[in-house]
Amino acid sequence: MTTRMKIWLLPALLFALFLFWYTPSGGPLSDAEVDNFIVKMEANGGSPEAIAMIRQFGEEDTGKHFIMINNIDYDETPGNVAGAAPGENAQQLMDRYMGHMIPAMLSRGSHPVMMGPAAYRSIDVIGVEGVDIWDMGGLVRYRSRRDFLEIVTDPAFSGKHHFKAAALEKTIAFPVEPDFNLGDPRLLIGLLLLAVTALADARRSSQGD
Repeated sequence: MTTRMKIWLLPALLFALFLFWYTPSGGPLSDAEVDNFIVKMEANGGSPEAIAMIRQFGEEDTGKHFIMINNIDYDETPGNVAGAAPGENAQQLMDRYMGHMIPAMLSRGSHPVMMGPAAYRSIDVIGVEGVDIWDMGGLVRYRSRRDFLEIVTDPAFSGKHHFKAAALEKTIAFPVEPDFNLGDPRLLIGLLLLAVTALADARRSSQGD
């Protein structure tokens, strides 16, 4: 194997491994899988409304990845919460929740895309009241609905979700399946590897094989 082949082969293999981990490959959820998630939710004490929503979400699965859009307004006085230290504020409670979520997401090819404080109140509001003020917004990418449901039906999730609920005054979260996303890591990492490999190959050529 020539030096040039080695230079291009390693990045190609690394990118292939990344694609295998990051790209959804299981297809839409089967009826049996949805039923299994519902059984788990019932065992975890999920409300009938939440169970019905999750069933529909699973039954309408397309097999694609999605991004959860989150609008967040923190509770300024969350009070004492079971499992947390007395007097913890909303951010500290949310950190407890995210301490569980981040490892669970990363192990399933899912991750935060963007988080940041609100720059201003809601600018365009039509047909809904009480949503003028938000503290922050965030985008979270999930590899598939299967991965999302594996996270939220895990009993460990039930033991942490109350931290999030206590931290919030209000929130709106809804999933979007992106048709166009220039920030997709598959594009960014692919272009980065291509550029680095091309530079390494050019340097090898200039120095002689």
